[in-house]
Amino acid sequence: MAICSAFLVLVIALVVDAGGRLRVAERTDGVALEAARVVGQQLDEAAVLQGEGYKVKEQYAKDAVNSYLGLYERAYGLAVDDVQFSPDGRVVTVTVTADYKPVLLGELGKRKVKGKGSATLVHGVEKPETD
Repeated sequence: MAICSAFLVLVIALVVDAGGRLRVAERTDGVALEAARVVGQQLDEAAVLQGEGYKVKEQYAKDAVNSYLGLYERAYGLAVDDVQFSPDGRVVTVTVTADYKPVLLGELGKRKVKGKGSATLVHGVEKPETD
């Protein structure tokens, strides 16, 4: 009976902590998507006025993502891992990391969780773009 109950407690701990890790992974993905959306709104106004097209200004974008994630950093321990831009400056990809601390397994299940989100800058959309 003692062996079965110890095994049952271990299984419950694994299920609870795996569910918690999934919640953290979902949160980091959601925050990364929203951060990418915020970054996608940081237009290079000088390029637009000079007729070079619509693209994201990288310095404004990095400042915006750090400002946006500053709110989540204190509450959830999220941090910016990487911000990448496509060569044409229309697609931005944000990677966010978080430390997951298990409730029941302690240091045994401690892991880093990464979330990734991207946003595409579109202008004057009249029909869907297909790749």
